[in-house]
Amino acid sequence: MDPRLHIIFSRRSIRAYTDQPVSEADIQSLLEAGMAAPSASNRQPWHFVVVTDRKLLQELAESHPFGKMLAHAAVAIAVCGDPGISDWWVQDCSAATENILIAAAALGLGGVWLGCHGRPEREQAIRDVLGIPSHIGVLSVLSIGHPAERKEPRTQYNPSRVHRDRW
Repeated sequence: MDPRLHIIFSRRSIRAYTDQPVSEADIQSLLEAGMAAPSASNRQPWHFVVVTDRKLLQELAESHPFGKMLAHAAVAIAVCGDPGISDWWVQDCSAATENILIAAAALGLGGVWLGCHGRPEREQAIRDVLGIPSHIGVLSVLSIGHPAERKEPRTQYNPSRVHRDRW
């Protein structure tokens, strides 16, 4: 593992959080990191719904089949995209999602990516809780907080998945 890439290898899915709130400055930094992601033709089709309200976090936890940790998160960020802006909104918003998660690790926060896109029932459930318009895609919900669990940095490098010059 190259130590220069430590922050990438230390980004792990964290599902347990302390009660400590995430500062507005850190939330701003996470959003700036998300919006620093590459996007096709620089169209930037993303929208972010930031949730800190405890009642809404509980509703999100109940609305996503794998989102129970949202009830204890300090913040959730729904990463959404506008297909009217770009046909590549899924790829663009995926890059933004990963940027946010890496930024969270750099800030000493923990987070986990909860997928929604491709599962219409999940997208609709999040749309219903957060009032997201029907023409906007819901890519993911990120659960973020101060970690109450520690996971060691790791690489998942698998040389059998690497092909040189040709398949």
